[in-house]
Amino acid sequence: MTTETTLPAAPTFPDRAEVFIGGAWTASSGDEWIDVVDSWSEKVVSRVRAATAADVDAAVAAARASFDAGVWARTPIAERADVIDEIADRLEARLPELIQIGIAEVGITKPVSAMTQEMTTGLFRAVANEARTVNLVDERTRADGGISRVLKEPNGVVGVIIPWNGPIGTIAFKVIPALAAGCSVVLKTSPEAPLSPSVFADVVGELVAEGRIPEGVVSVLVADREVSESLVVNPEVDHITFTGSTVVGRRIMALASERIAKVSLELGGKSAAIILDDADLESVMQALPMGGCMQSGQACIALTRVLVSEKRHDEVVAAYRAALGMLPLGNPWEETNFLGPLASARQRDRVEGYIETAKAEGATVVHGGGRGGFDHGFFVEPTLIDNVTNDMRVAQEEIFGPVISIITYRDEDDAVAIANDSQYGLSGAVFSADPEHAYEIAKRIRTGTVNVNGGVIDFTIPFGGYKQSGVGREGGPEGLEEFFETKTVHLS
Repeated sequence: MTTETTLPAAPTFPDRAEVFIGGAWTASSGDEWIDVVDSWSEKVVSRVRAATAADVDAAVAAARASFDAGVWARTPIAERADVIDEIADRLEARLPELIQIGIAEVGITKPVSAMTQEMTTGLFRAVANEARTVNLVDERTRADGGISRVLKEPNGVVGVIIPWNGPIGTIAFKVIPALAAGCSVVLKTSPEAPLSPSVFADVVGELVAEGRIPEGVVSVLVADREVSESLVVNPEVDHITFTGSTVVGRRIMALASERIAKVSLELGGKSAAIILDDADLESVMQALPMGGCMQSGQACIALTRVLVSEKRHDEVVAAYRAALGMLPLGNPWEETNFLGPLASARQRDRVEGYIETAKAEGATVVHGGGRGGFDHGFFVEPTLIDNVTNDMRVAQEEIFGPVISIITYRDEDDAVAIANDSQYGLSGAVFSADPEHAYEIAKRIRTGTVNVNGGVIDFTIPFGGYKQSGVGREGGPEGLEEFFETKTVHLS
């Protein structure tokens, strides 16, 4: 495990003194700044202008005017797809910058940031391809022999609220399909990770200046929670789509319900990996450490509950402990490290609090639990906790850090019951020497995505959750469908 403490020269990024409203950078109505702190050096690497509620209102007004004018909505969907491909091309040209921003904002290591940013441009293009194949008019014969046409039309003005742990990726899941459908968008980004969305805004601004995207169609703002709520309650916003915590998702749904606005939510997870008794442990350990510790555990799909039978408990714990001990932890700017720090001091303190709570409830830390010997950076070591029961907070609440709980089960029915005993239902996995048997177990788990004998991550396939993990789907044709309304026209 890497434990060097040499501080490199922290990269800096240009300050953003303006807000992006309706396709152009413009002065904010306020004068507050947001500091962007590098999670390795703990230094401020940029400052971004904070949007005010008045800025949000101005962005919504621009979006409403652009949508009602209908220029973008009436643009043929294939042409909108071409614009999305152009956005992907221009972001790809700025990949070196985006990779650096990802390291600074989230704490992910350089190889992980590179993989994430490169994957994202592919997601943009996948949405464009879906748009080119969607059927916007379906002609049907009625019972009386007449003809009715079922139309897909854009939702209208979409308010998009995204988290800090993958801003460009979340833009691909939400903003891009909304634009493909013909909607106008107000994007509210996280104060912890505002820089990569600003690069996206730059690209959009270029296309607006070139006449490829109409004015008013896209705004990008950085704001705190109070200002964000002004977007949710604005009566001119037709659809709110949010990725983040379940607590905030409940609040958004409650506010939106007062005016019956459409809501799409991608929320938290507490995903279970079931290791069946016939599973090959070497193969399991090729998937699980990444599945539990991706982005230092700062991923909603992380497999943070590992379910193992009493029979195989000891060997699984030993193998997992050894696997975590081999994960290079350290300076995220170095190519050789797999895990970096967490995104913020607040997040590190939250994760450490859960580890202490687990010990107080009777669980045992068998690996990690500390800061890896670092005297700077927001580090939490990959941590394995044994003797966890499913009623403990560490097993029921999303921690958003590299903390893995080992839970034993009696038999397969008990394993399924434990996996389903959660308010969440986002992801999961089943490992077995018999893939078809694992598939049968997977069908019994109440969760939106289940891996069988692996760790597939493909967001061009529908992704979303059951229960309090969300409402709606992202990716594939289902993700594009979220941003259409259905209209029926009866012809006499």
